[in-house]
Amino acid sequence: MYKKIGILVLVLLNIGCDQLSKDIVRKNVAPMDYIQVVRENLILTNVENTGAMLGFGQNLSPIPKLIFLQILPVSVLLILLFRVLQKSNLNKWLIIAFAFVIGGGIGNLIDRIIHGSVTDFFQIKIGILRTGIFNMADVSVTIGVLLILFLSIGNKKIAV
Repeated sequence: MYKKIGILVLVLLNIGCDQLSKDIVRKNVAPMDYIQVVRENLILTNVENTGAMLGFGQNLSPIPKLIFLQILPVSVLLILLFRVLQKSNLNKWLIIAFAFVIGGGIGNLIDRIIHGSVTDFFQIKIGILRTGIFNMADVSVTIGVLLILFLSIGNKKIAV
């Protein structure tokens, strides 16, 4: 029981952090503004992404966009959450990883459903390396996926 509550708390913390940060950006950073937080290395901006990661699917017509960017992700995330809550033998780090993926995914889905787009606001530039513009939900999903990959290396028993 406590494990299930812990999972839900982690998911909700990821969603809350994401939604709070996006709300602050929407209220305080003008669209397409370019604010140097750490010289040219960390940029704060406000961009609305009507597609998925890096704008993928942005030009889809409304019905495919609804299916691929809302209905399908909601279904996958709910199934994943249900499976994680039902499994009693998962490694605690794997549970944390899945909670990050689920929470981040739901955070971006909330934006797509309520606003019709996802608010992205961070960009990192280090030398010639440059990220796309991203948000805290993207950070959550990335941390979760990297943790799942790390835990999966050499461990064949990891399955949800």
